[in-house]
Amino acid sequence: MSTFRTLVDSFRAGQIDRRHFLAAAAAIGAVPALAQAVVAQTPEASPEAADSSRPTFGSESKTRGQDGTLRVIIWQAPTGAAPHSALSDKDYLAASPVIEPLIHYGADGSLIPNLVEAVPSVESGTLAEDASWADLTLLEGLLWSDGEPVTSADIIFTWQWVTNPDNAATSASAWANIAGIEATDDRTVRVTFVNSTVTWFEPFSGNYDGNLYPAHVFGNDPTNKNEGFIIAPIGTGPFVIESFTAGDSASYVVNPNYRETNKPAFARIELKGGGDAAGAARAVLQTAEMDYAWNVQVEPAVLAELVGDGSVGNIYSAGGTTVESVNFNFSDPHTEVDGQFSQKDTPHPIFSDPAVRQALNLAVPRQLIADELYSPDEHPTANVLAGLALFDSPNTSWSYDLDAAAATLDDAGWVVDGDVRKKDGVELAFTLYTSVSTVRQKTQVIIQESFAQIGVKLAIESVDASIFFDSGAGNDQNFYHMYWDADLWTNGPYSPIPVTWMNRWYAGPDGENIAQRENDWQRDNTQRYNNPEYDAAYEALLLETDIDAAIEQLIGLNDLLIGDVVQIPIVNRSVGSYALQNRIRNENLANGPSFVLPFWNIANWNLNDGFDPV
Repeated sequence: MSTFRTLVDSFRAGQIDRRHFLAAAAAIGAVPALAQAVVAQTPEASPEAADSSRPTFGSESKTRGQDGTLRVIIWQAPTGAAPHSALSDKDYLAASPVIEPLIHYGADGSLIPNLVEAVPSVESGTLAEDASWADLTLLEGLLWSDGEPVTSADIIFTWQWVTNPDNAATSASAWANIAGIEATDDRTVRVTFVNSTVTWFEPFSGNYDGNLYPAHVFGNDPTNKNEGFIIAPIGTGPFVIESFTAGDSASYVVNPNYRETNKPAFARIELKGGGDAAGAARAVLQTAEMDYAWNVQVEPAVLAELVGDGSVGNIYSAGGTTVESVNFNFSDPHTEVDGQFSQKDTPHPIFSDPAVRQALNLAVPRQLIADELYSPDEHPTANVLAGLALFDSPNTSWSYDLDAAAATLDDAGWVVDGDVRKKDGVELAFTLYTSVSTVRQKTQVIIQESFAQIGVKLAIESVDASIFFDSGAGNDQNFYHMYWDADLWTNGPYSPIPVTWMNRWYAGPDGENIAQRENDWQRDNTQRYNNPEYDAAYEALLLETDIDAAIEQLIGLNDLLIGDVVQIPIVNRSVGSYALQNRIRNENLANGPSFVLPFWNIANWNLNDGFDPV
């Protein structure tokens, strides 16, 4: 029996109270959301505990708008601000000052009630013991930014809109387990789930999946795509969008109907997009024209030079759950079928051979990449699930072994012919794409030079980050189209219990979860991976109600992906790395792993004492 299972049994038997259970769970690496899920489903086993809360340092002494303008730079320029249609962080970031989830994830993975009075629990009678239903009650007096009341109808509408296939919502998988939502009054709904699951809270939680949409703005019609909403959304957050220029910039002003009357402290946000990570960091740390720069993926030596004596600002980072990886395309990006490339039923001519993937995995110098291009707290990894201790697999490992890589290719019939290997007339040559970033371009070169030593010809290409991560169906240079052989980028779970995260490799019946023209390339499986064994294991996980079993199943899914070399994980990143001027109080940013969006607590951002507004 695992340590966590023993702890759960002791808690449910009343042998330890809630406070000690939560502390002990944290000590063995269980994210708070997992421990809270146990608490929520345990009636009367311990005294009631207070909900987690967001940091508010210095906020209570502020008045609304007194701190002037907050200047932020998102170097991957946003192209939209509607989270249920977003494909990458840049667009979720643009949306998060405006549109909010019912429940927030804290930086430690805890569940924080946001638009609801409390997180459901068995003890309060708002969650079924088997997690088959949950009751949610909205805050009293809650208003949309246009002054309309927020009601139960908005929760129902959001579910209907997100799960309507015609809307191609990127969060659909998180909401798919809801069988129905019924309003019991204007502020309360009962949500009934298709299957009981340990992650019952996912549809309502976090800035990626849990966002609430206003029914009245869509005419209460879940078939209304409302394209204008993408750049001019109505929300409950502390700000509203004043102007939005896709791929360039956005301006935000205070939401006059925001529920906390003294917040936000900033009167405006000026968001600038474009450029690169180093330039964004420089704009904060040297020229001081910006206050905050997101995702400064820059070599440590360069960052240290930019920080200097720290008199202007500094670099901050938090533990990461994202992984920088090489992702293989399992379909053929060079053959057009039914008006599209990378059609799911057209196998890739090289990567369909598992020996090729195994050899390439052995030929990536992870340690060299980590040492030269990443900070000391960013380490090589062999896993797609990394940075969450409870889900770390003990069954995987990585090595850099060019002799073994070459032998693997020899045994599989890939014969050296000059500078490149061939098999049945096919060259072992392909192109690796990534977004424009100094770190990524240097990573590409390191991999290219290593592959050349085993007779693999690698071409490298880069695409402007604002295009690479753009969600437009007409943009065939984004990672969802994946009109290339392989790509290099970072991603990580949107929930502290990463069940729906594993959906990224689930094909589904008839490949319905694979990104294709038929679904506007807005399904999670961008690699076109299709493995019936994986699909069956993932479907079993969705039905799991035993937390210990779910942990083992998640590790098993990770191991299956790594064993099949679906991708090459390289570095477990501190994706929360950002540059911040000293004038901004850092404590309230509360950045965390990949399931915590950097602007989640922006209502509480404020100036440090002694600094004047701009």
